[in-house]
Amino acid sequence: MLDCATGRIDGKNAAASTARRHRTILANAMDYAVELGLLDSNPDPGPQVNGAQDVRPGEPALRGQPEAGAGTARSGQRSAVSGPRLVAFFGLMYYAALRPEEAIHLAADDMSLPAPGPDEDDAWGMLYLHGASPDTGREWTDDGSARERRQLRHRAEGDSRTVPAHPELVCLLRDHLAAFGTSPDGRLFSGIRGGELPTITYRRSWIKARQAALTPAEQASPLVRRPYDLRHACLSTWLNGGVYPTQVAEWAGHSVDVLLRIYAKCIAGQDELAKRRIAEALCQD
Repeated sequence: MLDCATGRIDGKNAAASTARRHRTILANAMDYAVELGLLDSNPDPGPQVNGAQDVRPGEPALRGQPEAGAGTARSGQRSAVSGPRLVAFFGLMYYAALRPEEAIHLAADDMSLPAPGPDEDDAWGMLYLHGASPDTGREWTDDGSARERRQLRHRAEGDSRTVPAHPELVCLLRDHLAAFGTSPDGRLFSGIRGGELPTITYRRSWIKARQAALTPAEQASPLVRRPYDLRHACLSTWLNGGVYPTQVAEWAGHSVDVLLRIYAKCIAGQDELAKRRIAEALCQD
């Protein structure tokens, strides 16, 4: 049913906007079937267009705790086999707002890292995203693998986007390449025994990293409970830092409308800055 809703008559994928609209309609029909008692639950909740419930005002913008999540994968996971291999993985979400499936899909050829030098601490790199590898389950892929290679989320097939790599992220990526290299197909991250990086592997590492970085009270809270919260932290940091929403949306792979709906409550402390900018603009006139 999903294939029919998101595909064309000739068997190819429909345009991203069409597939998203059809899937939303299908999800609403399933919800109605649940209300009528025809289904016990909705097997497909549909695309999460409005994720405001996942982002709590102020929470993702607390730089200390989310940053500790990426750093703790280095310091708190040394006893785990997979921990050190995932430092750059978590860093891509925190510093570049990549989705997990985008970070897993990233290959060495998709990066432009500056050469080490005296200005290394200020040198930015660039990431070129061409696709994603979401965890769809072995029963749903043609070749029996757990992940399926697809186009970027909300993008047509063949579309790409670029994201700047913060100097801290550049260092993490360099360290990762030096220590672990790449998988046979050129991708940065793979399982311990090779092959695709399992979702359960990075989730377990994140749980251990969170236990090492946070206090018991913080562990009981929703603070950075999921690796995906690192992406929320990155986007809210960009917005609170004064980056224009249009630019943030382009880097994040969102529309401006969706971005502002999700993160409007996270843009805190901007009143005085807005007043100062208005005053400066009026003085220039």
